[in-house]
Amino acid sequence: MSRRRRMVLPQVARWIDNRLGASRVARTTLNKIFPDHWSFMLGEIALYCFVILLLTGVYLTFFFVPGSKEVVYNGSYGPLQGVEMSQAFESTLRISFDVRAGLVMRQIHHWAALVFIAAIIAHLMRIFFTGAFRRPREINWMIGVSLLVLAIANGFTGYSLPDDLLSGTGLRIAYSVVLSVPVVGTWIAFLIFGGDFPGTDVITRFFVIHILIVPAAIAGLLVAHLGILIRQKHSQFAGKGRTNTNVVGARLWPTFMAKTLGLFFIVFAVLAALAGLAQINPVWIWGPFEPAAVSAGSQPDWYVGWLEGSLRLFPAWETRLFGFEIPNPFYSGVLIPSVTFGVLYAWPFLEARMTKDYAEHHILDRPRDRPVRTGIGVAVLTFFVLLFLAGGNDVLAARFGISVNQITWALRIAVLTLPFLAFWLTHRLCRELQARERAQPPAVSVLERGREGGFTEVEPTTTR
Repeated sequence: MSRRRRMVLPQVARWIDNRLGASRVARTTLNKIFPDHWSFMLGEIALYCFVILLLTGVYLTFFFVPGSKEVVYNGSYGPLQGVEMSQAFESTLRISFDVRAGLVMRQIHHWAALVFIAAIIAHLMRIFFTGAFRRPREINWMIGVSLLVLAIANGFTGYSLPDDLLSGTGLRIAYSVVLSVPVVGTWIAFLIFGGDFPGTDVITRFFVIHILIVPAAIAGLLVAHLGILIRQKHSQFAGKGRTNTNVVGARLWPTFMAKTLGLFFIVFAVLAALAGLAQINPVWIWGPFEPAAVSAGSQPDWYVGWLEGSLRLFPAWETRLFGFEIPNPFYSGVLIPSVTFGVLYAWPFLEARMTKDYAEHHILDRPRDRPVRTGIGVAVLTFFVLLFLAGGNDVLAARFGISVNQITWALRIAVLTLPFLAFWLTHRLCRELQARERAQPPAVSVLERGREGGFTEVEPTTTR
């Protein structure tokens, strides 16, 4: 490189920086302090799963054909040769058996989707039980809930794309739930399915939603989430030297960056190991979707198991209101999810109103110090775990040799009673832990001495 060019490049860089202030923003960002605590890594696991989903999804998109046209399979999988199936199912088989690395990419993609939603839920649980949703972080909490809704929606659309018998059963249930919405249900069903079930356009429309619309929305919300996090600074647990006006931990560069990159490769390695060693969604076993057939013991992916369970547990009630019939699937398939996510969105404001606490909080709570909130959280988790178990009531009945009706009624009773018992036990346990701490305070508590790894730095924070 000539000397003249070496002089021009710095001048161009300074000219750009003088107008954009990029170096100042970069220095500020790289000097951000992130607390050292394992629970903060849950959100990063979700982020890295999303990155892996994008990478593997792009690869799969090159070979997947989202069509409903009937073709005859002549690929490598012998048991299905000569069978009529949709283009979507045929291309899924071709990816699994004829495309180099196709099956492992499919399985990495599927495992990443499952871990992605699990990491979001675990991250939201950490935020809920520690009170990290309080002012000024209400917007980020609502963004997190929106990410969970979008992740579940994208998981279901992706799960339905292969057009196998198992995913077709799930689509049949989804169609019935959509139809159950009063007044507008038939219009929504026509918009999604392109006609009566199974429709002709649902695979194409789900494909567009799955690879374009929802991922773009998730990416936008992630950018907003991280931007707000950087602007507001990070919350932190109580400990030595930690106050509401500082952040104690490791700087973004180089300490935290080295840790988070290592975590990315660990997540990628675990997902790759699962994809290579643990089979998931073997669509060739179920066969192509046929509207008149339903696979025995069909179970959805775990993140919609609670919806399946609510449909199985809810009694066969149907009512009429203002001249419109409200069928049974509406209550469990539409009303319960709507109430669930509505309460999640509103929780920061509901708690602030109930406790009359409108102050800013940057130090996190211990769950034991908020027994009511912790009890509510455990009760809600108990409720949804029971719904999840109900989603496999037929499998449980076959496994343990018990009547399906007996399991269903046992779970109905448990859903109405065990959450209240879980609240009472959790609330009492939190109170007992508080009483023991007051009676026998430790000489130096973990919260006072902290538990940091690596280098620890303090970032003073006067404005948030």
